[in-house]
Amino acid sequence: MVSTQKTLPAGVSAALYPFAPHSFVRRGLRMNYIDEGQGEPVVMVHGNPTWSFHFRALVRALHGRYRTVVPDHIGMGLSDKPQDEDYDYRLQSRVDDLEALIAHLGLDAGPPLTLVLHDWGGMIGMAYAARHPQRVARLVLMNTAAFHVPAGSKIPLSLQALRKTPLGPLAVLGLNAFARMAARVCTHRTKLSADVRAAYCAPYDSWQTRLATLRFVQDIPAEPTHPSYALVSETEAALPQFRDTPALLLWGMHDFVFTPAVLASWRARWPKAEVKAFDDCGHYLLEDAPDEVCARVTAFLAEHPLAPPSPLPSLPT
Repeated sequence: MVSTQKTLPAGVSAALYPFAPHSFVRRGLRMNYIDEGQGEPVVMVHGNPTWSFHFRALVRALHGRYRTVVPDHIGMGLSDKPQDEDYDYRLQSRVDDLEALIAHLGLDAGPPLTLVLHDWGGMIGMAYAARHPQRVARLVLMNTAAFHVPAGSKIPLSLQALRKTPLGPLAVLGLNAFARMAARVCTHRTKLSADVRAAYCAPYDSWQTRLATLRFVQDIPAEPTHPSYALVSETEAALPQFRDTPALLLWGMHDFVFTPAVLASWRARWPKAEVKAFDDCGHYLLEDAPDEVCARVTAFLAEHPLAPPSPLPSLPT
């Protein structure tokens, strides 16, 4: 197992990532997370191959009024990076980790959560929500899914190659190909600066530390026999119960994985959701349009305040 230090890795400056490290140890593995601000809890869940760094602009925008919590999945970011013998790199494990962290922080009680979900974070976060629907008050989704590939869509050939060909592991583990490629192709309006690209790739600096980025791709449940297929099906079946939950769908339309067809599937499931499509943005929407996204999320939270707690019954006189 590779244990990540609490200091920032080479290539990530404190100016870019000015957040105090926090750790939660579960089953001998340390999960890093951001915990900034006070107030109603906003939990942000990243995907692959990103890490909590992806939400830095939104944390800065919200932490003055909200408690912002952003974990790094095991194997990602500043969290420990175990090998296969020490961790089961499956969707079920990711959901269990998130559930355990939320309980550890006491967020399984008190004000309900706002979930902000991107990429694989949508599947993980909505699986958590399906387990605890009463704990979820608002949903913000960006270029993500929590259901099987919609009709008319398919897994891109590039991801299929990483999943199923011998060259996939060599490229991802040996060359950090997935993180490096994503840092170059997942924006459209802008081009990431060299220091931001370096920060996205910095946690994955060796063959051993890149394992999670490969296992996430291999955990895409493209066929019913896949170990994670059933959990995706269960989560998909639970989505209708959130039709009336305040939801904001923010979408970069230049995304070859989470295409406009995926957004259309969300809209069909949640017709009351607010939608903002960014025609000139890509998968890393928070990089292409950080100011607009942060402003829209801030406004959405203000427009949908949490319901006040029910008053306690009066004591008899």
